[in-house]
Amino acid sequence: MKNGTDSFLSLGHWPSARSFGFNTDILATNLINLSVVLGLLIFFGKGVLSDLLDNRKQRILNSIRNSEELREGAIEQLEKARAHLRKVEIEADRFRVDGYSEIERKKRNLIDSTYKTLEELEDYKNETLNFEQQKASTQVRQQVFQQALQKALGILKSCLNNSEFHLRIIVVNIAILEARKELRD
Repeated sequence: MKNGTDSFLSLGHWPSARSFGFNTDILATNLINLSVVLGLLIFFGKGVLSDLLDNRKQRILNSIRNSEELREGAIEQLEKARAHLRKVEIEADRFRVDGYSEIERKKRNLIDSTYKTLEELEDYKNETLNFEQQKASTQVRQQVFQQALQKALGILKSCLNNSEFHLRIIVVNIAILEARKELRD
């Protein structure tokens, strides 16, 4: 057997070149068959391969476009969520400030009502003290009056037992009556 490339290149050695027949040289026929198959594949498969590549390219572009749309939608939702978060934070701050203001207002009201209650209790205490002082003063006056009255009654009783004193009182009363009589006349 000769060199395989020599048999492929030189057509003179091919016995079937002059007539139709089967070539039994395996190396020569494999190369020819391979080149024919590759040529047919390139010729006929170019369109199919091109279509497959175009379809693949279109699917990839569609996937990229869909990904971009999803990304833009996600960015838009993220911005909406951030705006909502800012709004909620502002609302929470407002509630917090309002809550603190409400607590301060209630605290002030409680302190004011406590002071008012204390002032009322102080006034009640002062009124009670004044009342008790007046009551004590009245009781002391009554006791002094009672003692003075008892002393005067004691003096009167001792004087009434004395007949000279009776005569003097009778004489004074007669003089008073006579003076009145004269004034009438």
